[in-house]
Amino acid sequence: MFGGFFQMLKKRKELIPLIGFVGCAALGAATASIYFLLTKPDVILNKTSNPEPWEMLDPSKPQKLMTINQQWKPVEELELVKKLTK
Repeated sequence: MFGGFFQMLKKRKELIPLIGFVGCAALGAATASIYFLLTKPDVILNKTSNPEPWEMLDPSKPQKLMTINQQWKPVEELELVKKLTK
């Protein structure tokens, strides 16, 4: 299976950098997907144990990859609704 692939690379050496870049991109995408799946709270794997995971997020902690000059202020209407539903 790979013998024919390597023979093609020997004949067409200009494909080696292309295959290298595509392989690095695929590895980076897979690594980023696994990282976000395991570390970010907005990715849900088991919805049956916690059907409303957004209730557990800390509003003082930014959820974006990069946040510039962002200030969190509680919305009065939402705080009122939270107090009334408890």
